[in-house]
Amino acid sequence: MRRLVILLSAAAVLALQACCGGQSHLVADESVIAVSPCPDSIYLYTPAIVEGFDGRYVVAVDYGGPGTGALDGPRSDFGDYKAGNQIRVLLSDDRGAHWRETSARIPMMHEILFKAGESLYMVGHSRRLLITRSDDNGETWSAPAVLCAEGRWHQSCTSVDVYDGKVTLAYERWISDGHPWPGVGPVLMQAPVDADLTLPSSWKFSPLYDPDPAMEAARPAGLPLDEPGRPGLLETNVVRVVDPARPFYDSLGRSVVLLSRANAGMPDIGVMLRGRELEDGSLVIDRWPRKNGEVLFAHIPGGHLKFHIVYDSESRLFWLLHSQSDGLSNERRRLALSYSPDLLRWTFAGLVAVGPTDHSARHYATMIIDGDDLCIVSRSGDEHARTAHDGNIVTFHRVKDFRRLVR
Repeated sequence: MRRLVILLSAAAVLALQACCGGQSHLVADESVIAVSPCPDSIYLYTPAIVEGFDGRYVVAVDYGGPGTGALDGPRSDFGDYKAGNQIRVLLSDDRGAHWRETSARIPMMHEILFKAGESLYMVGHSRRLLITRSDDNGETWSAPAVLCAEGRWHQSCTSVDVYDGKVTLAYERWISDGHPWPGVGPVLMQAPVDADLTLPSSWKFSPLYDPDPAMEAARPAGLPLDEPGRPGLLETNVVRVVDPARPFYDSLGRSVVLLSRANAGMPDIGVMLRGRELEDGSLVIDRWPRKNGEVLFAHIPGGHLKFHIVYDSESRLFWLLHSQSDGLSNERRRLALSYSPDLLRWTFAGLVAVGPTDHSARHYATMIIDGDDLCIVSRSGDEHARTAHDGNIVTFHRVKDFRRLVR
């Protein structure tokens, strides 16, 4: 892999977008931290980022495409294409100024990266659900262990909840192999942070939540609109409401909010579900009760594509990293930032990045809070990208002093 870091000042990015007809209110700088060795056949899919130990940034990148057979090291036996996928890991010890690629070659895809106890973990899949652990701050990773061999799994890098000594996340499983796209439902997973999370016995799982009945029942009201395939949800985030004055707060601490991309044929619509731990300790996914029924759809900027949410205790706001639509439900060029006090009312904060051409995406991004800054990694493309979906670079962005964007 070419080790390339291209630093662009915010002013330079603004000038670039101006000459390309883009918008001019970017709030972040940009650097390229990973480049495909063959953009026509090896694509850099969704990256994940976590702050490791001692201030280290750890980024995982999913390599997919028909040309991955040319990569060194193992690949998943189930992938986006027959050749399989491979996760690679990048590290930075100077807050993103410089990056280096480790020797890790992890045979799985659709990774979620998080810190628990004294280790870093990555959940992914190769059809079956897998997990790997790093005990040396991201340098090396264990051979993927199987958490569940049944079913066909799916996800993207989404939000993870760590609270009261437990880690809770959502991964998704196909309803059936022959089910039309998207054809998945979320499964809630939870484990103690101090357990060995590579052991299946450390985890408990909810039953799969099948969204089809609720989605189909919404058709008479006009949501979701018809589109090729069928409506559904995917790429589920897990967030927790900690303010007692806000909706969806649970005084017992047993409930989390599940926010998913809605495959509804229209932009800025997402799905909101409830994940909860019952008194007997089991997990379940259902819908949030409200005075006039149950919540299902919610206004989520960029909810038509994968988005990422973090809660900032200092501003007491949820921050949302999302694609900004131009009226097309699959537009991927503009990466935006919004915030909300309650997951219901969203305010636009600014554009993080804009690709220079329609097929040069800035999307499927993930972020962490580092002091006063937001640090973001994006699945991106340049003029060599095959399509907006099949990008050839990963970009790193820093939003400095992000709380200043609150109006």
